[in-house]
Amino acid sequence: MSVTTRQFDRRLARPKIGSVPLTIITAVFILASANWTFWEKSAAYLHGQPAALAFLVVGIACGYVALFLAFSVKFVIKPALIFFVVVSALGAWFMDHYGVIIDVEMLQSAVDTTNAEAGHFLNIPFVVHMITCALIPSAIIAWPRIVHRPYLQKLKWNLAVIVPALLVLGVAALINASTYMSLIREHRDWFGTLNPLAPIVNTVKLAIRETKDNNIIVKPLGQDAHVVGPAAGTRKPRVTIVIAGETARAESFSLGGYGPDTNPELARQDITYFSDTSSCGTITSVSLPCMFSQFTRKEYTHQKGIENENLVDVLTHAGINVEWWDNNTGDKGVAARIKSQQLFKSDDPKFCKGGECLDAIFLDRLDAWLDSVKTDSVLVMHQLGSHGPAYYLRYPDEFRRFTPDCRTAEFATCSREEIINAYDNSILYTDHLLSTVIDRLKSRETQISPSMIYMSDHGESTGEFGLYLHGAPYIVAPSQQTHVPYVLWLGKDEKAQIDGACLQSEAVKKQSHDNLFHTVLGMMHVETSVHDNDLDTLAPCRSGTS
Repeated sequence: MSVTTRQFDRRLARPKIGSVPLTIITAVFILASANWTFWEKSAAYLHGQPAALAFLVVGIACGYVALFLAFSVKFVIKPALIFFVVVSALGAWFMDHYGVIIDVEMLQSAVDTTNAEAGHFLNIPFVVHMITCALIPSAIIAWPRIVHRPYLQKLKWNLAVIVPALLVLGVAALINASTYMSLIREHRDWFGTLNPLAPIVNTVKLAIRETKDNNIIVKPLGQDAHVVGPAAGTRKPRVTIVIAGETARAESFSLGGYGPDTNPELARQDITYFSDTSSCGTITSVSLPCMFSQFTRKEYTHQKGIENENLVDVLTHAGINVEWWDNNTGDKGVAARIKSQQLFKSDDPKFCKGGECLDAIFLDRLDAWLDSVKTDSVLVMHQLGSHGPAYYLRYPDEFRRFTPDCRTAEFATCSREEIINAYDNSILYTDHLLSTVIDRLKSRETQISPSMIYMSDHGESTGEFGLYLHGAPYIVAPSQQTHVPYVLWLGKDEKAQIDGACLQSEAVKKQSHDNLFHTVLGMMHVETSVHDNDLDTLAPCRSGTS
């Protein structure tokens, strides 16, 4: 048998299908298999309104058929349908398993993540899910031969389906417009879980934003900044260590009343804990640049964050030595103009494994840095902290105090108690880091005037309301993701200028990331037009002496 004959026989063996039936089958499959989160929310939000729910199901199904059929062109339809299936399967995994919403900032975080961090999500259940919900359906789409009519006939037949489908969608939307719109305003997370439309639309938005970002020229800030008081040579150098925490939530800090003792070492230190502190965002790519910017959360935008200098730049303008040490996934542009070290790229076997390092790597380098200080200095440490889902990799074995703890990044194999125990152990380890930094600073008070300030960038969900990890849109985010710990330690020199009773009264007042920029400037005695006393945590309690 000739090659041509065998190829002809194989073509005859392949089933045939029209583009319209294939499109309808694919649309129904995606809506049924990759939108569990969306339909669960729909059923909950439309509880007691069966007609509105039925119209929603029919309307969205018709909308998907119309959308997918728009790609019904020879050599285009199969790749397009396979693309929709794969994107839907990916989105469904993270939405259904972790309760996340794939918005622009979540996608930005995915772009910024390291290979090691991404690897925690690539587990066997994920691979099985992708084979079942993406690979096999894609093969089924690719296998049959699509019967294409001549172009004009195809256009006519496609429009004969698309137009009625869009009409049904429109009627379904109009009949229940007031119901749907009021619920969308109340539940901003609802349509953010519609697969694959939400991930695709937000990917396009991110691409547009990234294109705009490439043309940004950074505006200078606080060029009038200067240190007030005695000249540097006539006093000890002021040193502030700013620790940008990662994924630590206030609700798991025993300093704030949490049951398990997650802060035994800090509790023995002379620190101030601000119990009512809120974050600027629920994801690092938002919170980190926001907390170092001069803008409040209400004022901050991604655009403002990248087109303006920030706290570390203003400190530099004041003549202060500023350095950034990063053990996370990068500084998000905050440290673009100062000296920085990416410790997470270290291959030091004492602290690092698989492309990630324990936060003890900071302590290993801290003594040498402190001993080298000759002038006013600020060191920023950006932690890996409690970043999930692999909480168990964030602390060494000697900090496995809360057991049994989840020893995998796949939450489905652990009980909620085990997940919380692992997370609490990571908080316990952060407690040790902060307390050790304080001890190192205290031991050098004869050479320097030290202080330490710690704020976490955002919190974390550990199963509350069915949510895990972080990144929920701020407007609907639970307190577990927005209520963050804020710890302040002042050395003897700085503390002598602060009214202790006043500081304790401030500790119970509402604080936020809005305060970091101005508080650090105050701690370093920097005077500048961009310093706002109203947002300086210590300003109400400062004696006025320098």
